[in-house]
Amino acid sequence: MSRACDIRAGESPVNTKMARRRFRSNQRHEPSTERSFQEYYLSTPAPQTSRTELLRLIRGGEDTFLELKVKLSNSEKIAQEIVALANTGGGVMVFGVNDQLRIEGVDNPEGVQDELVRICREDIEPSLVPFIDRIAFDNGRRIVALDIEGKRRPYRTRDGRFYIRIGAEKRETTPEELSTLISDARPFGFENLPVSGAATADVDEAHLWSFLREFEGDAFDNARATGYPTSDVLERDLLLATEYAGEVVPTVAGLLLFGRDERVSELLPRAAIIATRFAGHSLQAPVVERLTITGNLLTLFEASLRFVKRYSDLWDARPKSFPAAEIADSPVAARANYHRGALFEALANLLVHRDLAVRDQPTRLNIFDQSIELINPRRTAGFSPVAQKAIRYGVPERLNPQLAAIFSSPAYGLKLPQGGLPMLLRESRLFSGRRTELNAINDEFRLRLYGA
Repeated sequence: MSRACDIRAGESPVNTKMARRRFRSNQRHEPSTERSFQEYYLSTPAPQTSRTELLRLIRGGEDTFLELKVKLSNSEKIAQEIVALANTGGGVMVFGVNDQLRIEGVDNPEGVQDELVRICREDIEPSLVPFIDRIAFDNGRRIVALDIEGKRRPYRTRDGRFYIRIGAEKRETTPEELSTLISDARPFGFENLPVSGAATADVDEAHLWSFLREFEGDAFDNARATGYPTSDVLERDLLLATEYAGEVVPTVAGLLLFGRDERVSELLPRAAIIATRFAGHSLQAPVVERLTITGNLLTLFEASLRFVKRYSDLWDARPKSFPAAEIADSPVAARANYHRGALFEALANLLVHRDLAVRDQPTRLNIFDQSIELINPRRTAGFSPVAQKAIRYGVPERLNPQLAAIFSSPAYGLKLPQGGLPMLLRESRLFSGRRTELNAINDEFRLRLYGA
């Protein structure tokens, strides 16, 4: 609908139209008699609706997508009606029409509009952006139409109640209906996107099927999976593939977890890690070695760990003394020592919590004389200071929940420590005597471990 359209009395109805949204459906022959708003809503591809058409819709009566009100008298009930329409897919609420479908008009359309704006912003969660039209007729009567969209459902009233619309009536949701609404609203992440140019042939079947066999007898029935149906298992069992252009294609998470190393490097170059050893304590120090590590997540983890071990020593617990402490006045800096579990957790976080939608900022692993810095692309918009504090207590802020769940499973092939970020912070501090640094700035998440 056109926004804030005010039609003056005496104007021709032919030139006054309300913009309407387009819908994907086939246009059908429409009879000249009254028809339901639902029928019109789903079948009309025309971008505009005239006042004449609006009158025909009103005469068709209320249905799932049209609510008629004679006036705005109870803001609480109006909020419930708006929530019901929004949770059922959207629709229109018209003020100024009585139960006999006659247009009585409203006395103060501007006031009605202001109150609808307030209700949509203050009495509904999440708040709605109101699209409102004020329509005047030649007899001087004016009506107000509120166009409701349900893009962020489920919606609820300020007192926490959820409603849906069944025909022309609203009612509060059952637990099952609310569960469906929440499930439908589950975010679709970057990890779920199909990888352009990829195919199931790019999957390392040996790695995939060794993972599946860990669940044999429970979730996985090896007897029924004859012929290694990789596509079916990826798509239907693990949700790591989807149909794209008529073929089953691995998703970003599927390729990162089980893709062949060379194909991951070609199709997802942003998944690489740039590992650098600096001869000093800062980025300005001379570079000893720099390499680009590519492959699936298992390869990335193991190769990154080998790079760390080339220049550092890992311990399960702090020893009474380090071997290098016995060498005095050496011209070569002693190898730094780190807690093994803390370093493993840091590398795992580096791999599974990357914001792969950020294209131009690579993942980096920097090794200095007495510290290791891990840098991940992460859009700081939405990763608020409150969230940064919450992760220190173990409250997850996962970008890639599906990828993280499989990567951390023992069946994937890695023996990762338990305890998450709180364990990392505690063990690293006890081992080295210095607190781990965490910072999120300029679309990057930085973690620095200090050695002993």
